[in-house]
Amino acid sequence: MTGTLVLAGTPIGEIADAPPRLAAELAAADVIAAEDTRRLRRLTQALQVQPTGRVVSYFEGNEAVRTPELADALAGGARVLLVTDAGMPSVSDPGYRLVAAAVERDIKVTAVPGPSAVLTALAVSGLPVDRFCFEGFLPRKGGERRTRLREVADERRTLVYFEAPHRLDDTLAAMAEIFGADRRAAVCRELTKTYEEVKRGPLGDLVPWAAEGVRGEITIVVEGAPESGPQDLDAGELVRRVQVREEAGERRKEAIAAVAADAGLPKREVFDAVVAAKNAAKDSSKSAAKDPS
Repeated sequence: MTGTLVLAGTPIGEIADAPPRLAAELAAADVIAAEDTRRLRRLTQALQVQPTGRVVSYFEGNEAVRTPELADALAGGARVLLVTDAGMPSVSDPGYRLVAAAVERDIKVTAVPGPSAVLTALAVSGLPVDRFCFEGFLPRKGGERRTRLREVADERRTLVYFEAPHRLDDTLAAMAEIFGADRRAAVCRELTKTYEEVKRGPLGDLVPWAAEGVRGEITIVVEGAPESGPQDLDAGELVRRVQVREEAGERRKEAIAAVAADAGLPKREVFDAVVAAKNAAKDSSKSAAKDPS
């Protein structure tokens, strides 16, 4: 018989939030794969649990190498418990590779549901939660970050991001520029911990607040793009939407068609706006060349 892979949610702050089954699984597992074995030790001490199984590290640096070893243990009948530093494994944390390997071998995968920074931030944000997208961490480099944001600039579902505190102000500034300074957002800091804080407001107002310095674990929740009818979109906005899609890799023809469909407009109207903007840019360039002063 094959074993079972158990993904166990761990507290994102308050230890009392640990699911009741977590202690039992920690005690019974044949193998515990932990993102940080030192944090695992503190967790088991807090829960007054003494693991009897083998403890191994399983983090970003060794995930690819250790996955086959754990998959073999599962195939041999072991009950493998996977825990990360906080929240659910494989959600912006190690785990996906092991789950995929287990599924490929037809090994049972189950979970101990637990705390989630994504769902907690959504719940307290005050923004719509009926439909949402989790985007994880944005790229560290500014250009790549802006490209990723442009890809979802017209996304109508609420967006959720993780971010490091030292990059928060740059990220919020990029969001304000690309999504619009008036787009509502909530920055959730240190959720469930002693210094928990939820800062809500337009992106433009959150930028100077973040620039003063923010510490702790950060989750950003951003309102989705508003639904706009044809009467709400001027030529400049149509051109901007086409450019966003082109920068995301679409050909201009397809980008124009998609923008027209979203806006409920004829493709010709969007095409004309793009051509007019292109001609205006050329005229401006020629004028600048004639008058270098």
